[in-house]
Amino acid sequence: MPELPEVEVICRGIRPYLTNRTIIKIYHNGKELRQKVPITAMNRELIDNRIVAVERRAKYLLIHFDTSALLIIHFGMTGNLGIFAPGTPIAKHDHVRLLLDNETELRFNDTRRFGSINIIYPEEQITLEQDFFKNTGPEPFADDFNGKYLRLLARGKSQPVKAFIMTNRTVAGIGNIYANESLFAAHIRPSRRIKSISLKSWDRLASEIRKVLKHAISCGGSTISDFVNASQERGYFQMNFKVYGRAGEDCLTCSATIKKQVIGGRASYYCPKCQK
Repeated sequence: MPELPEVEVICRGIRPYLTNRTIIKIYHNGKELRQKVPITAMNRELIDNRIVAVERRAKYLLIHFDTSALLIIHFGMTGNLGIFAPGTPIAKHDHVRLLLDNETELRFNDTRRFGSINIIYPEEQITLEQDFFKNTGPEPFADDFNGKYLRLLARGKSQPVKAFIMTNRTVAGIGNIYANESLFAAHIRPSRRIKSISLKSWDRLASEIRKVLKHAISCGGSTISDFVNASQERGYFQMNFKVYGRAGEDCLTCSATIKKQVIGGRASYYCPKCQK
């Protein structure tokens, strides 16, 4: 599943090709995604309208139009967006294609069809955060995401720290890969109960989450199976994994054996010596 860095990489990749371009036609192959594709609303709200901004919120991609309509895309497990030149053959799982006024196409490809496409009408944008993103916490790069915030939110709770930071209400967009890597960088064991974590450790964790995400974005994200960016290039942050997927291997810091534990139904990796 594309996590925050992968969605940010896609966002940055398509932004220069979409900004100030106009949608002139929309194609749908008839296959539905996790939710029904709102093709009628898309034709009504997007055709002949200009794209003014492309941004990311959590793991969602937001495309803003000059009419104040908003297209929100979630990538599910295998979704992706790419910009394609005129005449490029249509791939099997290219479910939605947006033809631009320069004859290039923005294509949404999703093998497993767990992604989603939503239209937000102009009058709905006023309450976007309260409605569509009501269960979404702050962005990890926001000023209010810090140790003090995490400690306050953790008060009175006893869940494992990894499950806590992967909860969307806690912070936006932290998936399994980057939760594992951030906890290693912060020297915190994923199973540690949040009630036992000091403010100093929370500060360190917030800082390391930002560092790990920034590094992943600079590497073009992580390609575990099929992720590619908007130019169909693979990411390479997986070459920098310190613990994720490395159970039984030596820790790159201390040479202890990396352990694997299931926490909240997700595989968790840690160094028993470096992480306490």
